[in-house]
Amino acid sequence: MMSSETATHTHIVKTEVLAMHFERAGEGSSKIKKSLQLIGIGPELLRRIAIISYEAEMNLVIHSLGGEISCEFYPDQVKIIAKDHGPGIANVEQAMLEGFSTATDDIREMGFGAGIGLPNIKRCADYLEVESTLGIGTTLVATVYL
Repeated sequence: MMSSETATHTHIVKTEVLAMHFERAGEGSSKIKKSLQLIGIGPELLRRIAIISYEAEMNLVIHSLGGEISCEFYPDQVKIIAKDHGPGIANVEQAMLEGFSTATDDIREMGFGAGIGLPNIKRCADYLEVESTLGIGTTLVATVYL
């Protein structure tokens, strides 16, 4: 007999991310990290989740017209969700390649846009989904199993 359970989860953090607001960049991922520390997530998992949330948040700052980053905590996993309004990603497979970037020269001069954000997220996540529609936006869901 199969049982059907609905996994319960708790939203830990949900933060609005503004496009090109570098002075606030990292606030959402910092809140996620602190919230997960408070509930006792170990340092190795916390490091992976912090990298995922920071890279996802920076992608929102650099490449979108704004959005939000959130964290959902389940008994067996943590999900980092980044949703944006923006141009979307023309080729998600290409965007996953290390070194590929659509960042402008201005962004690169600031030390960002090296094309390692999505590859870093993929390396740190146990499961990654990226859905993007040109002219609408992108939703990224990175799952880390506990």
